[in-house]
Formats: sequence, structure tokens, C-alpha cells
Amino acid sequence: MKYHETKITVRFNEIDAYRVAWHGHYVAWMEIGRNALAGEFDLDAMQLAAAGYLGPVVALELKFLRPARFNEELTIRTALRRVETATIEFVTTIIGSDGKKCATGTTTHALTNLNGVLQFQLPQRIAERVNRLLASLELP
Repeated sequence: MKYHETKITVRFNEIDAYRVAWHGHYVAWMEIGRNALAGEFDLDAMQLAAAGYLGPVVALELKFLRPARFNEELTIRTALRRVETATIEFVTTIIGSDGKKCATGTTTHALTNLNGVLQFQLPQRIAERVNRLLASLELP
């Protein structure tokens, strides 16, 4: 599976008393990668809203494998997983400067209209964008 890569550097304000990146920042880093990938296919939060939809996170999974440290360059690898439901599921791997995985995770986004009404099927224009993104990642 191919993926989109985004580089970030761990900032001083992101480390905790243990001198490692605070665990909550990993979620924000996942969002950075997700928005970078989704934005290329008109699927980021603002683009979805402009199309009349919202994509709130309804599930988040995150597994920490090794700590990231101050000033370390991280690579956020983001892909999309094909699902059978009217959701969008992003898969993320955060790689440290040593090439080892720091964390892996997923976010699942339901689709609602602007009034919060859950969509039980992806609207055609959103499904087309998702399919373009999946095709770019060479997924069947």
C-alpha cells in the first residue's frame, strides 16, 4: 500500500516532564498527516463542509511503540483504508528519525450533513473523491 508522507519536527513545547513527546500530541500529528492527504482530494474538513458535509471522528486507535524526542524529525505516513460502510478510515504510521515506528493508529470518520444527520451511504460526489484517493494509493 502506498501512503502520503508529511514531515514534522518535535517542538520543545511538545515534550513532557519525562523529556519525550507528550502522548496527546500524536493525535494532532495524525491530524496533520490526514489533512495533508485528504486536502489533495477535496476531503479535508473545510472542503467537506463546502460540499455540505462533516466528517467527525467517531473512533480513534493509537498504539505507542517508542517515544519521540525534542527536535526529532518525524515522518507521518497516512493512507486510506477501504471500508464497506459510509465512513472514511485513515491509517497512520509515525516514523522516527531512526526509521523505527513511534506509533501506529487509525481514525474513523462518520459522514453527516451540516445539520449532523448521519449519512448511511457516501454521497456520490464524496464517494468519487474517496475512490480517487484510493486509486492514488493503488488500492483495489
